[in-house]
Amino acid sequence: MKVAVVGAGAIGAYVGAALQRAGADVHLLARGPHLAAMRQHGVKVHSPRGDWTAQVHATDRAEDIGPVDHVFLGLKANSYAACGPLVEPLLQDHTSVIAAQNGIPWWYFHGHGGPHDGRRIESVDPGGAVTAVLPQERAIGCVVYAATELEGPGVVRHIEGTRFSIGEPDRSVSKRCLEFSEAMQAGGLKCPVEPDLRNDIWIKLLGNISFNPISALTRATMREMCLHDSTRGVIELMMAETLSVASALGCHPEISIERRIAGAERVGDHRTSTLQDLEKGKPLELDVLLSAVVELAEFTEVPVPTLRTVAAISDLLAQGTAVAA
Repeated sequence: MKVAVVGAGAIGAYVGAALQRAGADVHLLARGPHLAAMRQHGVKVHSPRGDWTAQVHATDRAEDIGPVDHVFLGLKANSYAACGPLVEPLLQDHTSVIAAQNGIPWWYFHGHGGPHDGRRIESVDPGGAVTAVLPQERAIGCVVYAATELEGPGVVRHIEGTRFSIGEPDRSVSKRCLEFSEAMQAGGLKCPVEPDLRNDIWIKLLGNISFNPISALTRATMREMCLHDSTRGVIELMMAETLSVASALGCHPEISIERRIAGAERVGDHRTSTLQDLEKGKPLELDVLLSAVVELAEFTEVPVPTLRTVAAISDLLAQGTAVAA
């Protein structure tokens, strides 16, 4: 099995290293000092489960990799529309694109069934720009429950969690999903194939839609947000509104708000990916986390006043970050 990891940052390099350890033919697409370090020393993983190093082929040219069986997409969702030159050389007829993104994916209504089947979500696929680059029939969804950070070039700090849930948009249990799942498990990761990944998407989104923008606005860690009573109250409101939107779309995640917040508190003083991007001056990935749910609320006619308020303030922050970048 040949796999290319496009966007081999903290999550991408971690997955690539695990797949290499399982015996897959893995190629990491990266750039800068991180690429140089991986070429020279491999991917070094520091983890509570034990430290290890994987010698993985790394390059900044997709043409050097050629067609693969699976593309693991580790890019931020706001980079998808521009990723054509990175992905196109990797594709053959059967190549899948496993998108490890937070938030609502561009393929959400592909194979969905019901009145919204095939609907495009403007916030995540503006003008169809993402679908044009990443055809929805290639998409395998992936919900990441692992927390990692780049400790330095070529060095991944695994903080907690090893689960990467995957699934087909049409809810089938496909051969290509099973193949990728088996390789991930052989590399020491959990990778269940979920018949309806959308439930996992909403469970993960409960945290991302609230903790990520609030952390960027306050510079607080997961634990700090959970322990601050007023902020915790805002987060609870955001989660309740999010569950209402999910319900209107036929999804009923089996998790309580209390349990979701308790899980976040256990992560400790971890900085969300949005806060990390803010600190590095990178664009903020808020369209798929927050704007998309506000858009879904509009056409399902679900009131989401707290989400709208936080989205408005966060949008101003994101515009300032974009100008600075």
